[in-house]
Amino acid sequence: MNLLITHHPSFFYLNSQIINSVDLFNYSRRETTEVNIGAVPLGGPNSIRIQSMTNTSTQDTQACVEQAKRIVDAGGEYVRLTTQGIKEAENLMHINIGLRSQGYMVPLVADVHFNPKVADVAAQYAEKVRINPGNYVDAARTFKKLEYTDEEYAQEIQKIHDRFVPFLNICKANHTAIRIGVNHGSLSDRIMSRYGDTPAGMVESCMEFLRICVAEKFSDVVISIKASNTVVMVKTVRLLVDVMEKEGMAFPLHLGVTEAGEGEDGRIKSALGIGALLCDGLGDTIRVSLSEAPEAEIPVAWKLVDYILLRQNHPYIPGAVPADFNYLSPERRKTKAVRNIGGDHVPVVIADRMDGRMEVDAQFTPDYIYAGRSLPVQREEGVEYILDADVWDGEPGTWPAYNAAQLPLMGGCPAELKFLFLSYMQQNDEVLACLKLHPEVVVVSQSNHPNRLGEHRALVHQLTVEGLQNPVVFFQHYAENCAEDLQIKSAADMGALIFDGLCDGIFLFNQGALSHAVVDATAFGILQAGRTRTSKTEYISCPGCGRTLYDLEKTIARIKAATSHLKGLKIGIMGCIVNGPGEMADADYGYVGAGRGKISLYKGKECIEKNIPEEEAVDRLLDFIKNDQAAQA
Repeated sequence: MNLLITHHPSFFYLNSQIINSVDLFNYSRRETTEVNIGAVPLGGPNSIRIQSMTNTSTQDTQACVEQAKRIVDAGGEYVRLTTQGIKEAENLMHINIGLRSQGYMVPLVADVHFNPKVADVAAQYAEKVRINPGNYVDAARTFKKLEYTDEEYAQEIQKIHDRFVPFLNICKANHTAIRIGVNHGSLSDRIMSRYGDTPAGMVESCMEFLRICVAEKFSDVVISIKASNTVVMVKTVRLLVDVMEKEGMAFPLHLGVTEAGEGEDGRIKSALGIGALLCDGLGDTIRVSLSEAPEAEIPVAWKLVDYILLRQNHPYIPGAVPADFNYLSPERRKTKAVRNIGGDHVPVVIADRMDGRMEVDAQFTPDYIYAGRSLPVQREEGVEYILDADVWDGEPGTWPAYNAAQLPLMGGCPAELKFLFLSYMQQNDEVLACLKLHPEVVVVSQSNHPNRLGEHRALVHQLTVEGLQNPVVFFQHYAENCAEDLQIKSAADMGALIFDGLCDGIFLFNQGALSHAVVDATAFGILQAGRTRTSKTEYISCPGCGRTLYDLEKTIARIKAATSHLKGLKIGIMGCIVNGPGEMADADYGYVGAGRGKISLYKGKECIEKNIPEEEAVDRLLDFIKNDQAAQA
């Protein structure tokens, strides 16, 4: 087998580069200010905190208390509750009392939308209040283009200041922290009109409030910028950190992929987006938003955080960043296509079948199968095979794989596609010279370093620095017996590589008890979550909260059962209108709670049918999708 696993000493090189305070190759957490949130401070020297949100009615004291207890018992450190109105905000006092009387000292976070008066009240009873800049003062979004003169725009900012400062004063008086929580789906028409639906607009929406906090000397501030689109979420958080640093701010970050969904999709999407940022040292608290019971989010979040933190104090990785690499807005690395790998092709999936088990899921069929020393007796139709170079005999549909020690053999091989398994520390002058002579070689990057992301990045960036355009596939080695563990770890490892534009393929190699079907599905799921390759229907579904107006989990299950065959479609399933059409803006179809027992259906951002009785809504959605797809055929 050609899979070379090598150990690397701790080298120190002066050419390792830091981009916007983020070292691309070596893990360390971003330094932030400490925020006091009850008895559980955040940021500064504190560990990464885990949190979730109740989906019970905030007026139901007992239900909220019991669910908050389950969240805490599972390992949650903050509990957020929706506060639609004054009554819900006031009832936080009773929920707090109920928890404290039973020995639960967990800080409560009030979630406020549309009504700043509610935030004023909530600040008296909660340890932290989340406000959404998109609907705090600005009018509810209509997705209409508005025109402002500079003077008029400044007046709108003054309105925010005049309403926000009294709230900050209440927070100061009550020692209440705040979270400025920007959601991609709820940007105001004002922001959208000036900045468009862009990361820059999301960042500015946040900075308008942060600048007021700084001016008012209010420092107990946490920031979140979330999106269901992982690419947007990662790019925006990176940009926010850059802008804050330029303005001398170091507020801690809350990370989450909103509307991530449930099951394997929710876990992969969350681990990909959150993990990419955590790997770069960004993030002080996280929520894994799953369309499941809130307490189910907590173990997933802890698995992700614990895995990321394993790379602390790792051996130093030297590396050099190409001059044209833009961390804040990366483009796909320029490569020369080798058959269907690299260039403008979608990333490929390579899998192994060296145990002799040849099962393949038709929906998630790998592009290549690594067979090692011999081909299987029965080959999968439509799949090509990779063999070790020393046993490869040129059989059609097969390709040779080399290791660094076999470079002298490469020149005599006529294959138009070759694979080279390579680690970063093996990139010597001989290897680089060979790659320059052989553009038909696809590099399979491998690492067993504690910070494998750093080594993978270093390898690809070194190729680029040397002017090489060989495509790169990332080999990721695991030994997992639990599907969830593989999903979380592999997504976290691949996230930044995908978002940085470095990924031409993925090869998940698992030496555990999981079936090949699970491993293959995970690989395809990672690529889809990173918006690089579509292999199935995508569901953008919220986790539910006290605003949810129908049975979210049952509805999701029913819609998925009826639409899972519609490859390439995005379907939004939203509990209420707060993020509704905005967060699912790039969905093809949407199902949104409009009132108690009422559902509205959307095509893109356009509402096509309002206030449908809940018992009819799923069937109406399915009929509309069927008819609309037929009309487009």
